[in-house]
Parts: sequence; C-alpha cells; structure tokens
Amino acid sequence: MRINKKILFGLFLIALAVPAVVFGSEGESSIKHLNLGEVLPLWSCIPFALMLLSIALFPILAPTFWHHHFSKVSFFWAASIAIPFLLIYRGFALYEILHIVIIDYIPFIILLWSLYAVSGGILLRGTLVGTPVVNTCMLLIGTLLASWMGTTGAAMLMIRPFLRANSYRKNRTFMVVFFIFLIANVGGALTPLGDPPLFLGFLHGVPFFWTLKIAPHLITVVVLLLVIYFFMDSYHYRREKHKPANPKDKIPLGLEGKHNFLFIAAIVISVLISGIVDWGTVSIFGVHTSVQDLVRNGLLLIIGTISLVTTNITVYEKNNFSWAPIIEVAYLFIGIFITMVPCLLILKAGGKGALAFFINSVQHPSHYFWSAGIFSGFLDNAPTYLTFLNTALGNFYSSLPEKQAISRLIAENPLYLEAISAGSVFFGACSYIGNAPNFMVRSIAEEAGTPMPSFFGYILKYTLLILIPVFVVVTFIFF
Repeated sequence: MRINKKILFGLFLIALAVPAVVFGSEGESSIKHLNLGEVLPLWSCIPFALMLLSIALFPILAPTFWHHHFSKVSFFWAASIAIPFLLIYRGFALYEILHIVIIDYIPFIILLWSLYAVSGGILLRGTLVGTPVVNTCMLLIGTLLASWMGTTGAAMLMIRPFLRANSYRKNRTFMVVFFIFLIANVGGALTPLGDPPLFLGFLHGVPFFWTLKIAPHLITVVVLLLVIYFFMDSYHYRREKHKPANPKDKIPLGLEGKHNFLFIAAIVISVLISGIVDWGTVSIFGVHTSVQDLVRNGLLLIIGTISLVTTNITVYEKNNFSWAPIIEVAYLFIGIFITMVPCLLILKAGGKGALAFFINSVQHPSHYFWSAGIFSGFLDNAPTYLTFLNTALGNFYSSLPEKQAISRLIAENPLYLEAISAGSVFFGACSYIGNAPNFMVRSIAEEAGTPMPSFFGYILKYTLLILIPVFVVVTFIFF
C-alpha cells in the first residue's frame, strides 16, 4: 500500500491543528499555571489514542507500509502533540517532554537493551519438546523468576527456549499470549524487583517484603491461568498430527553462555542499589535526575556491552538473535511516551484535572483495583500506581507526611494498597503496551514465525475472554 506524500503531509497538518486548537482554547491564562494537568483538556489525549490506533490498525490495513515506516508514524504522532504543546505552553511543555524522555524513556530503553543483550547470550540447548505438561512447567518457572529478576528479565530469558520447544507446533499464538500474561506481567507482583510500580512504592516507603501480601492474589491468578492454559494446550495438542522428535534423536539439555547469569544478577543489583542509595541530583536541560540513576544507566550499558563481547557469536546465531525487536520497541515507545504526556499530567492532577469526575468516584478497594489496573493497561503503570497511591493517602491521611501516611495506610487500610499494587501489575497484561516486555515478546515471537494477534485482536480474543473474568474472580475473593 502506497501513501501519497501530500496526503501524509496534510494529515500531519491536521494532527497539529487539533491539539493546537484544544490547547489554545484555554487562553493565555493557562500558560501562567505551573500545573499543566489542571488546565489541559481531555481532548489533548487524542494523539495518544491515534498512536494506539496506528499500532492496532496499520499492521492489518497496510502491513508493508507499517513494516517500512513504523518509525515515521511514531515520530509523526509525537510531533503532532509536541509542536502545538510547545507553541502554547512553551517552557512548561518543554520541561514535561524532557522530563519523560530523560527520567522515563531513556532508562526504560537502556534497561530493556541490557536485558535483551544479556539474555540473548544464554542458550538452552538440547531437545525440549513443547507438550502441554512441559509448556505449563516452563510458564510456571518463568512466573516464579519474574518477581526476583523482573518481568523483563524473566521474559527475555524464557521466550526463546519456549518458542524453540514449540517450533513444531501448529497453534502457537495462544501460548505466547499466556506467556505475556504470566511471565511478562502477573509474575512480577511479589517483590519491588518484579515490576516498576512496586519498585516506586518501595522508594516511597513501602517495605521491601510487604508485597508478599499479594501472594494469595498472585497464586489465584496464576492457578486459574495455568489451568485454562493447560486445557487449551491439551486440546490443540491432541488435534495436531505432527509428532515431536524421535526420542533417539534427543540431545541432553544444557546451557551455553552461562556466565551471562552473572550479568543478569549484576543488572538486578544495579537497579536495586539505585533505589536505595542517595548520591544527590544533577540537572540535565533543567530536569533534575538522581546521580545514582545515571550511574545505574551507565552500569547497564557497560554490563550489556561486556556480555556482547564475552559471549561466543555462535550462541547468538543459534538463538536466532537480532536487534529488530528492540529497535521496533525503541521507535514505537518514543511516540507512546511523548503522546501520553497530557494523559499522565491530567491523571496526576487528580481531582483538579479533566478526569476529576473519575478520580473522585474511586472510593472502595475494588474501585482502586480496577481503576489503577485499567489505566496501567494502556498508560505507564508506574505513574498510575503513584497517582492512585496518592489518591488513597489523600482520602485517609491528607495531613500526614508521605512516609508516615503510607505506614498508617499499611497498618489500618492495607486492602487499598493491595488493590493498587495488584491492579497496577496484573492489568499490564491487558494490552501490548501495558508493560515493557509485552511488545518485545510479541516482536520476538513474530520474528520466530509465530503469528500474533493484532492490538485489538489481543484485547478482544484474550483480554476480554480470559483475563477480565479472572480479575472478576480476584475482585470477589479479595476486594
């Protein structure tokens, strides 16, 4: 499908005009406000919605165009919000854009890159046949690993062996979807190392091992999903005529690139230490960032580079390793991060923003579970977690300092924090952009020849039919 450059340029002008009119309708007085979230209209989220629609529709309607120009589409929508945003709100808008790029996007990509590079140097060799029992066990192992090495680390470590074990299977799509459900999301709920929102909670005063209180919620979800998966896999396995490899041809299981486990441990330790120490702050283009975060980013780059240098090239070749998935994620998520700026600002404004009608209606634990969850499924779950945590603290202990208020919340109303924590982690599985590794797992799977559902196909076929009923069960049991 060819798209005329004049048409593309016209769409670009329209995209710029819509938010410019919306922003401009607030008048000059808006510029004087320091809290942009209180003055931005809900319509300023249009470019973010269109960015998501592009990810959802272009691969279906114009696959060739998308394959060659997805980076241009991402930059297109990023510019459609950034340019009018800068023209209307000038310095304030520049600060918010730089803030999300420096504080969120760059560390996000560096962490993904380091884990992707290191895990790509670990090869599980040998004959591993993807039967329903073997697959269920692999999903369970990855889920258990996710809370201790992060959902991204566990997903990048397990996805290639999982795909190789099932390369002979005809119906593999649902397998990868359940992989995303369990290893890339739900499994990260037990410790602050598992998922970014829980790590933020740890930084704000939630005890490190407090999140183990979510274990019953996690066990419920994991058991339900694994049972559903096992029956689905058994059904498809019985219907497939292709038989696994002859047992005589089996190669004993073994690992190559085992030294990379040390690098994974080094990555985890680097991330953990950066959240514990306080070495002060520095200003980068007016954005204050912690020195320990910069050191962490540098360490992650060094660790990934050393891994690449010290790992035999044949390991990467046997793993069918390529940089395409991480490149796709880097291009698409710069558009996602920039277009979501108004959405996050409005959400952070709480009762003073355009979503006040929604924030003010959040009262009960079940409300927090579903509200934090739904927003985490389509926005960055870390700021979403903080938004609803602050909402709960404001409702109960508005006059207390943050850490004291969190201690009181844990002691007197722990169910609210459990709801926010579980929702922020579990619902990341609801879409490809709900959590960092989701998109990468999808890209690696497609590169390995496994067809994956579209953005909306994923939601309609799997999220609504499988995840949401499971979360309803969790709501009735716990919230």
